[in-house]
Amino acid sequence: MQRRTFLRGTAVAALAAVPLGTSMSVDASATDRSVSTLTELQNAIDAAAPGDRIIVADGTYTVPAGGAINISGKNGTSAAPITIVSKSRGGAVLRGERSFVLANSSNITISGFAFRQSLTLEIPENCSSIRLTRNDFQHADTGDPYWVVVRANDTKIDRNHFHNKTTTGIFLVVDGPGSTDMAQRTHIFRNYFSDHSFAGSNGGESIRLGVSGRALSAANAVVEYNLFERADGDPEAISVKSSDNTIRYNTIRDSRGGIVLRHGNRSRVEGNYLIGGEEGVRLYGNDHVVVNNYLAGLSKRALVVGSGTTRDHNSGETQEERRGNDACDRAVIAHNTLVDNAETLSGETNRTYEPQGVVIADNLLVGGTGSLVAMGATTGFTWRTNMLWGAAANGNIPSGGFTRADPKLVAGPDGVFRLSAASPAIGAATLTGTTVADDIDGDQRGSTRDIGADEYATQPALRH
Repeated sequence: MQRRTFLRGTAVAALAAVPLGTSMSVDASATDRSVSTLTELQNAIDAAAPGDRIIVADGTYTVPAGGAINISGKNGTSAAPITIVSKSRGGAVLRGERSFVLANSSNITISGFAFRQSLTLEIPENCSSIRLTRNDFQHADTGDPYWVVVRANDTKIDRNHFHNKTTTGIFLVVDGPGSTDMAQRTHIFRNYFSDHSFAGSNGGESIRLGVSGRALSAANAVVEYNLFERADGDPEAISVKSSDNTIRYNTIRDSRGGIVLRHGNRSRVEGNYLIGGEEGVRLYGNDHVVVNNYLAGLSKRALVVGSGTTRDHNSGETQEERRGNDACDRAVIAHNTLVDNAETLSGETNRTYEPQGVVIADNLLVGGTGSLVAMGATTGFTWRTNMLWGAAANGNIPSGGFTRADPKLVAGPDGVFRLSAASPAIGAATLTGTTVADDIDGDQRGSTRDIGADEYATQPALRH
């Protein structure tokens, strides 16, 4: 049964990151143009047509103060994008204030560069279908606090390495046009975020989806298969401040930050690993789904159902009211595994409005100290077939909402605890009405489901 091996630290980092010095040359073709100066690069961009690739020779390119590499009015197609690519990954190093400045362009791919700028790389709202892939971002700490800002629809950010920031600010921000709208369908996947060491109390997220004024706008962003290590710039490694987003299949290790649905409604947090850091998952807003997550060895709060300064955010609020917390209402929290955390499942007592109508079902809570459940005031909660175990006290979970039984967990070679063949959690789940088709590893749940994030199986995992 113990067949999964996803936590091989250096191996996973190597897959997700884009280290400098990787020698993977780009082969030339009939539509390629090789350049070796900034002037040649600008001329090639100005002349580019759909399907063209501009290959930038390895070396250091310093953009003069006040200057930029302009991509304006250039439009590839979905089948034939215009690609600007470093000859080898990380081989073309861009220095100076700015690098690429985009305007009125679409279907542009920028790949393989080492960005060492002091000002933000922005994908503006008048662009669409822009892709940043296989780049290495380490901007100057003395420059703009935000390294990449997305305002355009259908942006892809994949296989990049964002790393080594010591000051306040954010690696990657997704906003949108105006002050309330969100960029649509941003896809952030297979990136490596590491080593944000800002020690302040707030303002050092790895990813921020929106801001309080955009909370009620749907973004439909997908954040998946990313690796976060030593994401210590903020208690929120992934900060969601918009609606209708999916945060899935990410791994956050040895980090101060967790996943926080700080503003907005109807987001799904699924299949994430949060291991050996401080914070886990924290929820505010309405109608979220939190399923199949594995939270282990966290030194602070593993899973928090938040209270609010308001019941529901609305379009008529003042700016100050919008910045407040929206009580968590009607969330579904199911099939999660929480093991050996300082605080397992908890609420909050410092705000006026208690969470309401939340379903907490089929979760596996294991701990050795304190209380496994420490909720504040709640209204209309449904507790169903959760399984508790360990020396930790049950806490204030209602007596009809759990059983206490040894789940017979076994640690695999990746260090993750999963069900063994004799576990009483197998086939014991009872939640209906919420789709949870597979488990954290991609194993199908079927009609008879197991408690916790892992569905017992003997075949190789589909997700690692």
